Amino acid sequence: MEEMGIPHSDFDRLLFFEAARKTAESTYAVNPLDADNLTRWGGALLELSQFQQGGECVKMVKDAVSKLEEALKVNPKKHDTLWCLGNAHTSHAFLTPEHEVAKIYFKKASDYFQQAVDEEPSNELYRKSLELTEKAPELHLEVHKQMFSPQNLASGSSTASNLKGSKKKKNSDLKYDIFGWIVLAVGIVAWVGMAKSHVPPPPPPSL
Repeated sequence: MEEMGIPHSDFDRLLFFEAARKTAESTYAVNPLDADNLTRWGGALLELSQFQQGGECVKMVKDAVSKLEEALKVNPKKHDTLWCLGNAHTSHAFLTPEHEVAKIYFKKASDYFQQAVDEEPSNELYRKSLELTEKAPELHLEVHKQMFSPQNLASGSSTASNLKGSKKKKNSDLKYDIFGWIVLAVGIVAWVGMAKSHVPPPPPPSL
């Protein structure tokens, strides 16, 4: 985000996923046992969490986890839901300052990614997700040294903006891989899901 405003491309994404969330909520009221819809709902919440700060961001990630877990109760082997849950727990881990607690979420993410791979072994994105998550705990330490420094906290920037605005070069490629992958991965899931739903698709979000 640019200071207090939102770049046009990000604003389009915000509107798109907010519409997706509302559509999913309406569909849920009619059919609470639609695993596809619950997955779209969880994916939309996870995308929208990128536009929140602090506690609100964490709350929205937790809401996304809740919807995705509900989808798994309907269909325990739904690989895209398992994958989205992996993304959600990875996001939650990076938002958690305490390293030992974050490692618990990384372990959950790894388990869900592994299940997704087991259900669809040929999916390269699932395999890449699993591979990146294995590197995530050590990255967490470095990320939080920068993101939660007094200078960054005083800036009031969002979590994602703090990371992307980092001046340090060390491990920067891996950092962009992790967070760029979370945003892109969930965006792809929601986009594909939206194409299968009754919502007219907008122009693809620009990441």
